[in-house]
Amino acid sequence: MIGPKEKKERALGEHLHLKGARCQSPKCAMVRKPYPPGMHGKKRTGRGLSDFGRQLLEKQRVKISYGIDERALRGLFYKAQRKTGSTALGLFGMLEMRLDNVIFRLGLAPSRGAARQLITHGHILVGGKRVRSPGYITRPNDVIALRPESASQKTFENLRETLKKYEAPSWLHLDLEKLEGRVVSPPTDTSTPFEFNLLVESFSK
Repeated sequence: MIGPKEKKERALGEHLHLKGARCQSPKCAMVRKPYPPGMHGKKRTGRGLSDFGRQLLEKQRVKISYGIDERALRGLFYKAQRKTGSTALGLFGMLEMRLDNVIFRLGLAPSRGAARQLITHGHILVGGKRVRSPGYITRPNDVIALRPESASQKTFENLRETLKKYEAPSWLHLDLEKLEGRVVSPPTDTSTPFEFNLLVESFSK
């Protein structure tokens, strides 16, 4: 059965890896039905978009992928706008430094949605203190870890084995033995599937 997250991916026409391991399997809805949902889904593919339509689509892609709503995304845009340098890169950096994304990038959760659950359920420590806000913006040298009580639970018993084959981004360091990660620096790899310039254009109006 195709869930609402997969319908969102089909509507946008691409993988956003919202379902963890399922996205890498033949069960993925984007593999089985690579066209928009609905009765006329196949007929809706390939339509040209206006500049406004492209901006709106890109905003939807980012919001759905990072699990963030319009208000929070706009707030990050204003913060990025106040910083020196590229607003687009600043916005990308803050989205990547969100706690839920960092946990996902470290491999401690199979998706950003799963990472948000770990945070809100109290499984995550930042600098030794429990943080329950998925939108918490991490900083260089922050240490993110599973609570010792959580790490011993059955849910996480195979995590070390799974992470042996995982390589975290260069701006993060993963300690496999301790099941914790450290933010080394802001994101150094600026390659992204999203066109953040379109978001800047949209929010600047």
